[in-house]
Amino acid sequence: MTAIESPCILVCSIDMKTGYCFGCGRTRDEISGWITMAPETRREIMGELPARLETVERKPRRETRRSRMARERSETS
Repeated sequence: MTAIESPCILVCSIDMKTGYCFGCGRTRDEISGWITMAPETRREIMGELPARLETVERKPRRETRRSRMARERSETS
């Protein structure tokens, strides 16, 4: 059995404006049908992903408690 090449980076969330995954740039249909696609189709889609990711509106990163505490310490120093 051979491994299927995948662009997944385990950041699985869909941008509601573009319909593309924030992590890999695929659509929901492409993600769900990835295993059954022909290798040529997967390669074609993978070629489009960098351009798609340029159109995704990135979510701002949440500030974690640890990073907030570090920021507050540096502001008081």
